[in-house]
Amino acid sequence: MNLSEYLATDLVARVPDLAHRFRHASPFRFIAIDNFFSPDLANQLAAQFPIFDEERAKNENGEVGGKAVNSNVRSLGEPWKALDDLVASDAFRALISEITGVPDLLYDPDYFGGGTHENRDGQSLDAHVDFNFHPVSRQHRRLNLIVYLTEEWDDAWGGSIQLHKDPYLPPSLDEIAVVTPLFNRCIIFETTEHSWHGFPQIVLPEEKRHMSRKSFALYYYTKSRPGAELGPEHSTIYVEQHLPEDLLAGEALTAEQVQHIRNLVASRDQHLRRLYGNIKQLYTELNGLKERYRLQAPPPVADEPSAVERAKKAAKAAEIQRLLAQQEGDLARLRVRLRALETSSSWRLTRPLRALRRKLSLR
Repeated sequence: MNLSEYLATDLVARVPDLAHRFRHASPFRFIAIDNFFSPDLANQLAAQFPIFDEERAKNENGEVGGKAVNSNVRSLGEPWKALDDLVASDAFRALISEITGVPDLLYDPDYFGGGTHENRDGQSLDAHVDFNFHPVSRQHRRLNLIVYLTEEWDDAWGGSIQLHKDPYLPPSLDEIAVVTPLFNRCIIFETTEHSWHGFPQIVLPEEKRHMSRKSFALYYYTKSRPGAELGPEHSTIYVEQHLPEDLLAGEALTAEQVQHIRNLVASRDQHLRRLYGNIKQLYTELNGLKERYRLQAPPPVADEPSAVERAKKAAKAAEIQRLLAQQEGDLARLRVRLRALETSSSWRLTRPLRALRRKLSLR
């Protein structure tokens, strides 16, 4: 594939500088690249960006929200088919590996969690780290690649991606890098246990309410990853936004502050419902495993008898053998006496004896 047909003409020449900036970025490794696609491709992708579809805007609780995702990239038209061919190609993946230092990148044809993303006015994204294993292929998620396709943007409108060192800290103590989602700007960042990112609520000016934050997102994977970066498998982990620092005791809240607090509580409740649902599912699976084990478990093994118990059993067995021997002797003597009587000349005596012998089966 000829990369120059789809990418900025000077991108390949800038790779050494981009790789240096990626390695030394803070709070974690990332790079923002302006004019990433060729102007023709970027304009065509924006012109054929899919319309907002409520069926694709349902959140993790099944409710229609302000974010629509379309992972069926190849269905969106010829420019999107060309983009899909580009990001899947060996040449493009080698280029991204050269910039990031992550070798042997694997493309995800299902675009799990990726594809086109459109975020409307009022939408936000809490700081989070992404799921770390592909749910089907079990490959390690290593890189996020996002290209913005919004015609214009201002940080004051919210929606600018924020990369956090530690979102659990108050914003004044956290280290945050901000990248404005400008048209044809690409951001590539690592996916690790500490690659926290998100964006504040989008609040567009009245005259800009027709706009939305549009982007294309792609995630690359590898078959393995360095042991130092390996963590236990998890889904996306969110950190709720902090309350505004300008809230002071004794002061009346404005209508905007009240609404902001309500939004924070609603977001927290949404995450709690999702987590409780996950817990319920895990308990169901755990109880199923317990029942399966109960049905398949072998019967319990009796404890090994003690020496005293073994001696008692041996003595009892010996006593049984003695009684059986005694009984056999008594039967032998009885047979002798019966035969003697049978030879007697008295028919009155021998006839009932023969009947008794048959009844007792003494042959």
